[in-house]
Amino acid sequence: MKSISIKNTRGILVGTKLKCIDNTGAKILEVISVRGFKGVKNQIPSIGIGGIVTCAVKSGNAKLKHEVVKAVIVRQKRPYKRPNGVCIHFEDNAAVIVDDKFEPKGKEIKSVIAKEVIERFSSIGKIARAVG
Repeated sequence: MKSISIKNTRGILVGTKLKCIDNTGAKILEVISVRGFKGVKNQIPSIGIGGIVTCAVKSGNAKLKHEVVKAVIVRQKRPYKRPNGVCIHFEDNAAVIVDDKFEPKGKEIKSVIAKEVIERFSSIGKIARAVG
């Protein structure tokens, strides 16, 4: 896993509901924990674009509902700055379900993802329709 070229603002907290944009059958995910978060007492764990989270499937296919999965954040509503000075933000928070090797479980991603995710996870970029 590579590093990302942006100064990442953490816009996703534990308890945030995310839209699942791949074709695995899940629709809404809720963040349970953040992978690699080291904080202080009474600090809520948070993560930004390209981060890995553990989620519970809240709605979607009957087989996947109430299952715990790993996901990668591909869009966030909170603005973040790219190295060329442009501020980017999306209209919603979204994630893609991955397996233990961080390969996507779905075969296609239905909407736009951030280009910073492709720097870290090239396998997600291969199945994406559009990059923003």
